[in-house]
Amino acid sequence: MDYVSNKTEELTNVATEDRAKVLIQALPYIQKYAGKTIVVKYGGNAMINEDLKEAVMSDIVLLQLVGINVVLVHGGGPEINAMLDKIGKESKFINGMRYTDEETMEVVQMVLAGKVNKSLVQHLMRHSGKALGLCGLDGRMLMAEKLIKAEDLGYVGEIVEVNTDVIQDAIDKGYTPVVSTIAGGYGGEVYNINADTAAAQIAAKLKACKLILMTDICGLLRDKDDESTLIPVVNVSEVPHLKKQGIISGGMIPKIDCCVEAVRQGVGRAHIIDGRKPHSILIEMFTDQGIGTMFY
Repeated sequence: MDYVSNKTEELTNVATEDRAKVLIQALPYIQKYAGKTIVVKYGGNAMINEDLKEAVMSDIVLLQLVGINVVLVHGGGPEINAMLDKIGKESKFINGMRYTDEETMEVVQMVLAGKVNKSLVQHLMRHSGKALGLCGLDGRMLMAEKLIKAEDLGYVGEIVEVNTDVIQDAIDKGYTPVVSTIAGGYGGEVYNINADTAAAQIAAKLKACKLILMTDICGLLRDKDDESTLIPVVNVSEVPHLKKQGIISGGMIPKIDCCVEAVRQGVGRAHIIDGRKPHSILIEMFTDQGIGTMFY
């Protein structure tokens, strides 16, 4: 019994020391980012899986508690699809983008600015965070014009103006702004906006120190079928060459273009991280190794 007790105590001491090492490693990062603003685009599996959702919410509250300002920008594709199914309307996509007619836009606005946004606010508050739900219509935050493509996409918009006063007011009052990505038009229209694009432009306007895009992949890979080929760091000047090589292709192109544009407009760093891993935000923010791919 003494042997078992001694072993248990030894293991407990090791676990305690490991926890202390984690906290000590995080300390310089907490000091570095205290008072700074980061923008997190929240989506993918982390938004669907309840365990991952809880991990993300606790990460954001922890960041808030140590003095880091977080702006959470979200989409809600699966929830929109589910609501369209309920009313018997087919979801239609053109080259990966949702075709948004007038009826679909009403559903998008209802789901994003209503159900999804307020659900995230409630989750954050349940973790003792302070959160305020906003959408791109509030305070003329996001102003857009119709996105012109070869094929008509309906009420899909391209952001032409970003006003972050309402976001900054929320931050100054100690809230985490939770932003749904719909935008207003200059003629009273309402537009559906790509969440990655909205997050990047909000981050640029706020001069955020970081933009973090949560995805369902581990980052930029040299071989898309081999996660061991992760490219951890990319200078934005390297991006055109990586596109020519075919390393950046398909659905990664718009995400990485958002990262590049954000960095060029003054965001300190942009990251594509794996939202399928619990506490991936904390790993990126507070460890030497980080996670995913960083653009600078």
